[in-house]
Amino acid sequence: MRPVRKTFESLPDFPFSLAFRDTKTPQNELPDHLHDWYELVYVHSGKGSFFIDRTIYDMRVGDLFIIPGNTIHRALPDKEDPVTSTALFMSPLLVEQPSFGEAFTYLQCFDQSRKQHLFQMSCSAALQMRIESLLNQIEAELRSQQLGYRHAVLLNTQRLLLEINRDRNNGKQHKSRAAFKGPNWMKDILLYIDNHFTEDIGLGSLSFMASVSPAHFSRVFKQLTGMNVTKFINAKRIVHAKELLLETEENVGTISAACGFESLPHFHQVFKRIAGVTPHQFRTQA
Repeated sequence: MRPVRKTFESLPDFPFSLAFRDTKTPQNELPDHLHDWYELVYVHSGKGSFFIDRTIYDMRVGDLFIIPGNTIHRALPDKEDPVTSTALFMSPLLVEQPSFGEAFTYLQCFDQSRKQHLFQMSCSAALQMRIESLLNQIEAELRSQQLGYRHAVLLNTQRLLLEINRDRNNGKQHKSRAAFKGPNWMKDILLYIDNHFTEDIGLGSLSFMASVSPAHFSRVFKQLTGMNVTKFINAKRIVHAKELLLETEENVGTISAACGFESLPHFHQVFKRIAGVTPHQFRTQA
């Protein structure tokens, strides 16, 4: 199973999408997916787990998950009490704004999540009320489509991000409930992959490191992440390749080698399968 490139129903000049109060079950949940857009997931009810990047979190009422673009993630709903959540997707370009001489951006919370590898906020009752009110207003504007509704959606989204950033920076959120539901070796392996995905690693070497059989390793890894080892490592490499394509002027061949691919054709094949475009197209379209 490879990571799904999630697509969004939105207008080219309004890169925004909302999945409002959607109930997820193990049958209708997507496998691990990644996309360029930024994502907020707020839990209204139910419970489950959420695998993000290298950690598995408990999902509970009032939890908010802050997921930057190009982050592998997968929700794992509980069979008996599935999660009902609202997912807000947006291009970071949507909320770009002048600094006004202040060290603040709406995307601060996403930057912090990426740097700290901490993607969950357990919201206070007061913050839950504010988040739910703003999500309700966004959904109502999208449904009614009255004059200026896109502007209203943007304003409410900006207010939502402002509330989240203020609460996060004030340290009001409860401690994250990252709960690794698996053997200790799996937690160590995910961290090892995160630090060594550009190297020559695979099922054989990783299972040896974990002191378990390859068959057992593969079964547990896929159960917890939704992907096999090769697909997971390739996804990590392509995320890194995207960063290098945007942030450096290195040629594609150099980037391919830096990301751990043995040949340029294989890099092109994997990149297009995961990103939907060639490396050159990705760089020129950005």
